[in-house]
Amino acid sequence: MEKQDKIYIAGHRGMVGSAITRRLQKDGFNNIVARTSSELDLKDQAAVRDFFRKEKPDHVVLAAAKVGGIQANNTYRAQFIYENLMIQNNVIHQAYENGVKRLLFLGSSCIYPKLAPQPLKEESLLTGLLEETNEPYAIAKIAGIKMVESYRRQYGCDYISAMPTNLYGPNDNYDLKNSHVMPALIRKFHAAKQEGAPTVEVWGTGSPMREFLHVNDLADACFFLLKNYHEELFVNIGTGTDLTIKALAELIKDIVGFDGELKWDSSKPDGTPRKLMDVSRLHNMGWKHTIELREGITEVYEAFKKYEGEELGVKPWWNAVDNQLRMALKEVTPLRIHSSSRTCRFGKSPRPKARALVFTSFGQVVQLQSHSCKSATTQGPCSENQLKRPLSLLNPKRDTIV
Repeated sequence: MEKQDKIYIAGHRGMVGSAITRRLQKDGFNNIVARTSSELDLKDQAAVRDFFRKEKPDHVVLAAAKVGGIQANNTYRAQFIYENLMIQNNVIHQAYENGVKRLLFLGSSCIYPKLAPQPLKEESLLTGLLEETNEPYAIAKIAGIKMVESYRRQYGCDYISAMPTNLYGPNDNYDLKNSHVMPALIRKFHAAKQEGAPTVEVWGTGSPMREFLHVNDLADACFFLLKNYHEELFVNIGTGTDLTIKALAELIKDIVGFDGELKWDSSKPDGTPRKLMDVSRLHNMGWKHTIELREGITEVYEAFKKYEGEELGVKPWWNAVDNQLRMALKEVTPLRIHSSSRTCRFGKSPRPKARALVFTSFGQVVQLQSHSCKSATTQGPCSENQLKRPLSLLNPKRDTIV
């Protein structure tokens, strides 16, 4: 890769895509093309075709995907298989059609059979049954691997695939309905500590073993592979070490400083018993992770605390409400806190629109906290009417309910 080459990062605002973008920029690769999902729907074949014809990128990193934890995977099975297949098919095919030199497809460790020998070697793919709870997502990712492999064999494309282990780091998803185990535990322990709760409930038995890799390490590995790897077989990316979910929970509990007890809900699924990646091939190439687990979680938690009360990506407007008001609000039922993405834009928010703080109680919208902001339309101070939007006007897809 040359530093002037145009690189398209699909999924640049997600945890993985944003980390890869930072890593490329760190090394002087600044000709990066990116589109938000509202600007380019990767499920739309015609839109993706038009984008590639216009931009003509030299390299593509396919980090865009519909992802989530056990609950999300098991609940939205049709969406997980359909959306991921559409994204992969459109991007990989248009990369070929438009002469992309290099493409990196990112999958997941869930591609391996549920009972595959540990640690998981790349050769174990398709040797057994998948874990039922995330089977649709895994099948989509396996299809992506085989698509990359097939385009290499038939058309001679220098495209590669990498399978990361479980990831954590900046821009993770802390929504308890859709998040993975690490951010879910961080959020649960932090909330319990703030509220003085005696226990924290954790899904499953705590016995499954998992491996975790900081997303900055993943980004560094992807950069390494883009520069050095040109073979057909996909590459595992991980640390080569794992721990039980119970040990992870205890570690996060210690880092957060929660003094209560863990309550294990064994009625909830455990998932695959163990998922440890064999990373010997990557190590033999000369790459190894640098961020150890305690160090990484501590860093992530310090960053998370700056966004205390954050829900679904909302920035720290919640910190404007003082602790006494927070406690008082808990006495009001059914109170809802809405963050309207239509109304305001904070001065330096990286998102196109930020949120106005409004509260609703029994269907009535009331302003409990005045603040300085700018209207997304007038660029002037928000009016009282703008902040007191009727509840019926709040869009559940854009307006966060905490």
